[in-house]
Amino acid sequence: MGALELLLASLVAAQGQALEIIYPDEPGLASVEVFWSGRDVPFVHHGNRWLAIVGVDLDTTPGAHQVDVTFHYHDGHSRVAPQPVSVDKKQFPTTELKVEDRYVELSPEDQARADRETEETLAIYATLTPEAYWTQPFQSPIPGAVDGRNFGHRRVFNGQPRAPHAGADLRATTGTPIYAANRGRVVLAKELFYSGNAVFIDHGLGLYSTYLHLSDIKVAPGTIVERGALIGLAGATGRVTGPHLHWGVRIIDARVDPFSLLKLPSE
Repeated sequence: MGALELLLASLVAAQGQALEIIYPDEPGLASVEVFWSGRDVPFVHHGNRWLAIVGVDLDTTPGAHQVDVTFHYHDGHSRVAPQPVSVDKKQFPTTELKVEDRYVELSPEDQARADRETEETLAIYATLTPEAYWTQPFQSPIPGAVDGRNFGHRRVFNGQPRAPHAGADLRATTGTPIYAANRGRVVLAKELFYSGNAVFIDHGLGLYSTYLHLSDIKVAPGTIVERGALIGLAGATGRVTGPHLHWGVRIIDARVDPFSLLKLPSE
């Protein structure tokens, strides 16, 4: 069985999971990219392999899917191979929460602010930095935490249904140090209406991590932070029911459980 046949074995991931695609290096291969969620995502050349990390959104339809992988060679020719992907269904429960009424029935001013901030964050996620800032495995932003709560839960605030919870909630008291999950560039560090004090890190190749509801922010936009760098302190700012860390990961446009990054086989 050849390297291409090994690659084209069906990849399997559940809804809301990060997925790693690996292709062995071969003579003359210059670059590899996968067409995922409407974007060409480049692979990273690492040692004797090519690697890409993509995400299966929590609302992706379960079943058989297919993406195209393109191989570019130094002699100028290319080839495209279909890559089968199987998505397993995952059950996400419903969580009912009670928060301040101002975070459910918004004033015109708060609604305008929330809309502006949504546009700002969507523009960040739409930017695909064509390089990987990280070279080491991802880690939890709170040392020792091995999982979180509420990822994918269908949320009901004060009796009103809202969007699924797109991050994992980690238990933390106010003032708990929060560390960068991996090397990257800080692209947002400020107070947001729903998210409270927030830090967004661009890790490259469309992979972003977010740290929300902080009591204090310790980094500035544009800063390159190393894996494990202090970026803030946990708190209870924004729309919350108590102190904790909301840790989110977005890969291209996919909302994924951040702890699935820690479970990738080659990470």
